[in-house]
Amino acid sequence: MDLPKPRWLLSLCLIAVVPASHALDEARQQTLKHLLVQDCGSCHGLWMKGGLGPALTPEALAGKSREYLVGTVIHGRPGTAMPPWKALLSEEEAGWMIDRLLQGVEP
Repeated sequence: MDLPKPRWLLSLCLIAVVPASHALDEARQQTLKHLLVQDCGSCHGLWMKGGLGPALTPEALAGKSREYLVGTVIHGRPGTAMPPWKALLSEEEAGWMIDRLLQGVEP
């Protein structure tokens, strides 16, 4: 007898099937870069050196796992001004943005 599989198991299987190197198209990358500089920069500073929110420079992010940082973007930080972005960004897109922050962002 086959039992129904939990939805999280299906999600896990789909994540395993999609290659991590799947590239976002150039138009979406440009949209995400604009979002990073304009929206993230409005709280974290145009140069990501801090403002209302903490600095997002490579030095400030050192020691934090990529997974933790992506989770922060997707789910926000309750009790702070950091909103969840899951309604607008996929985990892949959030990961792309985190990768840019870890490399250093220039406006």
